[in-house]
Amino acid sequence: MAGKRRKGMAAIRSQDTKPEILLRKALWRKGARYRLHYRAASVRIDIAFPGSRVAVFVDGCFWHGCPEHYRKPPGDKPYWVAKLERNRSRDARNSQALQEEGWTVLRFWEHEVLSDVTLVRQVVLDALQGRAGPSGETSDSVLLSGSPAPSQLRGG
Repeated sequence: MAGKRRKGMAAIRSQDTKPEILLRKALWRKGARYRLHYRAASVRIDIAFPGSRVAVFVDGCFWHGCPEHYRKPPGDKPYWVAKLERNRSRDARNSQALQEEGWTVLRFWEHEVLSDVTLVRQVVLDALQGRAGPSGETSDSVLLSGSPAPSQLRGG
């Protein structure tokens, strides 16, 4: 069983996902130029704007525990509980490390990008211009919806 799971999980994309590509194309069409999988503070950023120090992450609803869409998979409950907790802990550490180095961290759930890429794109463009985030703050960590950001779920 473990070998079967390993093979299945190895086939899952961790970068260049549909929501990430959709957001990148929307940003590119508006003239925003970025670096892909840029490393800063020992963190690999999905979409990075090094000059503005803005880091954008598109978090998968399943892998990061979206409160709206996450469904616990059947079987091997201890494995999945531990896996989700490791993902959340890593997200919190990464966000904190970037914020400590002066980066603005923007985290979006994949469903947010898929449902309204125009709004997500505008939040990113506003952050690049130094304007307030969706809730009025020029935050260190911004999320589009009322759902807690992966980093907020872990107190980050």
